[in-house]
Amino acid sequence: MEEKPVWKKFIFDGRGVLALVGGFLAGSFFMSMLNVISMFVFNVNMQYQDYYLLLTNAAGFLSAIFAFDYFVCRPSTGKKLDFNFSRTNLVTYLLIFPMMLGMMFIAEFITSQIPTTGPFFGGYYEYFSRLMDQMSNDKATLIILAVIMAPIFEEIIFRGIIQKGLINKGLKPKTAIIISAVVFGLVHMNPWQFVGAVLLGCVLGLVYDKTKSLLLPILLHAFNNLISSILIFYNKTESFADTFKVSEWLILAVGIVLFSTFYFLFTKKYRIHYKEN
Repeated sequence: MEEKPVWKKFIFDGRGVLALVGGFLAGSFFMSMLNVISMFVFNVNMQYQDYYLLLTNAAGFLSAIFAFDYFVCRPSTGKKLDFNFSRTNLVTYLLIFPMMLGMMFIAEFITSQIPTTGPFFGGYYEYFSRLMDQMSNDKATLIILAVIMAPIFEEIIFRGIIQKGLINKGLKPKTAIIISAVVFGLVHMNPWQFVGAVLLGCVLGLVYDKTKSLLLPILLHAFNNLISSILIFYNKTESFADTFKVSEWLILAVGIVLFSTFYFLFTKKYRIHYKEN
């Protein structure tokens, strides 16, 4: 009887960092060169078009994923990069979304404590606010970018590659979740999104580690970004407290109750059905 080959699992180390960063830069550089050609040949600067932001984002992330697959995963494992996108039981969905919402409330309270004025924070916050205003000018572009593209590409990289690769390397799941969440926060490159990204990244990492399915953190990520987009569209703010005219402390209290309740149910009470790929 022929034995099935034992495949090695990919790991995430320095080579993985170089592959992801180099791939992302290569994709972004390609789009920049394409824009230069467009300006010289067609006299059209694509940087002023909404589709250019979408194409540049896609090119960067796809190049990063391809570089990790081609230069790290395949040489070390003998097979292409693959992810589990399987669905799970209904109870799991009913537990993870309230848990995510609770952490969103907690993250908002902590973020609200970060100064938005002063010699450093003031100028930086104004720049960040202008940048967000430009991104939210076109609703369709923001929805495609924030609710569809970002959840898929970012979860593949931060949970599917970095977190899983660190666990395959031998790190404890808790450590791998925290590292991937911190890196996830750092790439947002501003203190206001950093806090929320780290906290939410921990929830996304927990759900991925518990279910082994990348579909669930993608859906949760999309849920978070969709709620933020709706708040921006109709209230010009991402704040639940400002939108509903309530205290930040009430938002925190509700967040703690939601998160702690559903975290307990998700991790301790109910059996989560999953399969490892």
